[in-house]
Amino acid sequence: MFNKLGKAFSSSKKGKGKSADTDDDPTASLSSSLNSTTLADNGYPAQQQQQQQQQQPSSSSAAPSAAQPIPQQQHQLTTIDTLQHNNNTSLSKHQSPLPSPSTHAPGLATPVINPPASPHHHHHQQQSHTPAASPRNNNNNNYRNSAFPQQYADTNQQLLPSPTAQPHPPPPPASSASSSANQNNNTTTATTGAVRTFDIDDMISRLLDAGYAPKIPKPALKQAEIMAVCQAAREVFLSQPTLIELSPPVKIVGDTHGQYQDLLRLFDMCGYPPQANYLFLGDYVDRGKQSLETILLLLCYKIKYPENFFLLRGNHECANVTRVYGFYDECKRRVNIKIWKTFIDVFNTLPIAAVVASKIFCVHGGLSPSLSNMDDIRRIERPTDVPDYGLLNDLLWSDPSDTALDWEDNERGVSYCFGKAVIQQFLAQYDFDLICRAHMVVEDGYEFWNERTLVTIFSAPNYCG
Repeated sequence: MFNKLGKAFSSSKKGKGKSADTDDDPTASLSSSLNSTTLADNGYPAQQQQQQQQQQPSSSSAAPSAAQPIPQQQHQLTTIDTLQHNNNTSLSKHQSPLPSPSTHAPGLATPVINPPASPHHHHHQQQSHTPAASPRNNNNNNYRNSAFPQQYADTNQQLLPSPTAQPHPPPPPASSASSSANQNNNTTTATTGAVRTFDIDDMISRLLDAGYAPKIPKPALKQAEIMAVCQAAREVFLSQPTLIELSPPVKIVGDTHGQYQDLLRLFDMCGYPPQANYLFLGDYVDRGKQSLETILLLLCYKIKYPENFFLLRGNHECANVTRVYGFYDECKRRVNIKIWKTFIDVFNTLPIAAVVASKIFCVHGGLSPSLSNMDDIRRIERPTDVPDYGLLNDLLWSDPSDTALDWEDNERGVSYCFGKAVIQQFLAQYDFDLICRAHMVVEDGYEFWNERTLVTIFSAPNYCG
């Protein structure tokens, strides 16, 4: 039997996250200062709280200017982990101050919350091994377990080793097009009428090298290579369901918004694929300076590890939004408009939601009054643009509210806000324990709502700062 994660997440704080999009709320503050929450909220012992308060200077709520050094406690990356302990599923947090580009990433604190029992798994399990050194940093595996209240601690608390994920081809799509992976020479072949062969490992290597450049370089991939990656990724997405069912362990990541350096630091700290399984919640482009590198690296990893690396759609994976908030202009400036259109074709095939361990519902935005059954999500046909209203629009655009009890108009001017009663009814209807979503700037990169039955994750530090 599953113990409700909401019970383990007691003593929650009220969620007051800010919108990650000023396209809907021009008055919203876009510079997230990502300050540390109080240790009492984080559940750390009072003694540790006093020690850290003596060591850390107080931080301002305003984001520092680009010309000023960023205090370490203000520059953080957060992912949410679903782990597996002795056939039990648990939720943990990865959060660490980001190093400067010239320093190594520190170890990760991973408090583990008392786990519920694990159900059957929908994806095959990989055997574990000790994580290998990062492609970018050979000294980043100094992981540790931080202190955590005894009543929430797993008696066998430990950081699980990352799974061994063997690359294998995705199942053939419904159309006549197909894609296959040659594991002997690490070369991916995409077939769509004509045969095009490209070395996916070489592309990943060049994209990673671009992260070391002192200034934004020319695109690491040629136009023909970008087109081939997009076509192969599109076929992989269409071969998989709109509602993905996953088993732990998996790391869940929020908005990245073209902040390529921060994406690479996240991989430095949490492990490069296939050291870890990943689920990204959308919003890969716009705002940041390197949306091209960000989305291309994620697509390459999806092609190489289709059953271990998952990308959901965000509200910014849409033609109308990217025209206004940066990605269209970046494609036009650095490559051409044809490339932008090719990426839009890929965005229209992205899956919409995921369920982890049959207990954690993951989506970019939130819930919808049009959602009456999980099959409603499964029946969303792809490729598709984002409509102006309806189920798909709500799943990508809606927000939780700590004041509303039911459904209210969203201040963004798009979709709805949903309150406590809606969350409780949804969790009870599907026997879920947690809603995991992104879409909003929140302090520390994560924030719990409604007695910790919903968590917002935001993985773009110093957003627009």
